[in-house]
Amino acid sequence: MTKDRAHTKDLTEHILHGSAYRLAHEDLEFLAEDDLRPVRLQLELVKPERALRHHDIHSTVVIFGSARIGSPDIAEKQLEEARQLHRRDLASKRQLLTAERRVHWSRYYEEARRFSELVSRQFQRAGRRDFVVVTGGGPGVMEAANRGALDVGARSAGLNVTLPSEQRPNPFITPDLAFRFRYFAIRKMHFLIRAKALVAFPGGYGTLDEVFEVLTLVQTRKMQSLPIILFGREFWNRAIDFDFLVDEGMIPPQDRALFCFVETAEQAVSVLKEFYGGHPPDEPMIVQGHDMKGDR
Repeated sequence: MTKDRAHTKDLTEHILHGSAYRLAHEDLEFLAEDDLRPVRLQLELVKPERALRHHDIHSTVVIFGSARIGSPDIAEKQLEEARQLHRRDLASKRQLLTAERRVHWSRYYEEARRFSELVSRQFQRAGRRDFVVVTGGGPGVMEAANRGALDVGARSAGLNVTLPSEQRPNPFITPDLAFRFRYFAIRKMHFLIRAKALVAFPGGYGTLDEVFEVLTLVQTRKMQSLPIILFGREFWNRAIDFDFLVDEGMIPPQDRALFCFVETAEQAVSVLKEFYGGHPPDEPMIVQGHDMKGDR
């Protein structure tokens, strides 16, 4: 090979391996640019939607709750460890108190698992998948809910989101329905597109965020009315003084009827049965003024 031909080949190889020559959809650096955000948003909306349609999932029950509520046996083990390490300093006292409270709240891990088991078994229809459990895909209450569905051989979805401390999916999600999101906004849409109920267990900022978002959407009629079920009156009445909001004129008295309190999985299932007459409805969900079934 002559020197000129070798030089020409090197130039060609440089072009072929350059970022400019890369196919746009294969260029991850290009897709990560700020002005490609609309494309990324659309991709995050479309990918899970295609999967959910492929699996004939018509309606869902969304379950929120703390990632820090573990199973009773794990909570008891953590409490025993805290007792063994306990000293008289303030940090140790706080650690022991936290472990004691986690034992107290761990009963809701079992209620979440039981509720998911019941709703997955009782509301399924032949030939289609209704009232499929959807969680944030993480540990704690989310793990319990996905686990309950798996216990009865049912499918369930998990919607993880990228966080500074990387969130890992719990192992009980149906693999084909385990999704990961970059954008909270698109994740929120997928929580609600097929939702026929919101079930919230005690939790922190994330749980409160989702509960108030759904309350606002229903209150403003941007979303059809649906059961909003709060597990644990003790927790919710202390975390949020709804009566105070009414007394101060911040919300009308009728807004107290947008949600209900329950303590057991059986009570929550009864709420769903009463609201829907014992079976999932056929009408489409309306979110933000859009007919999601029609949008398909």
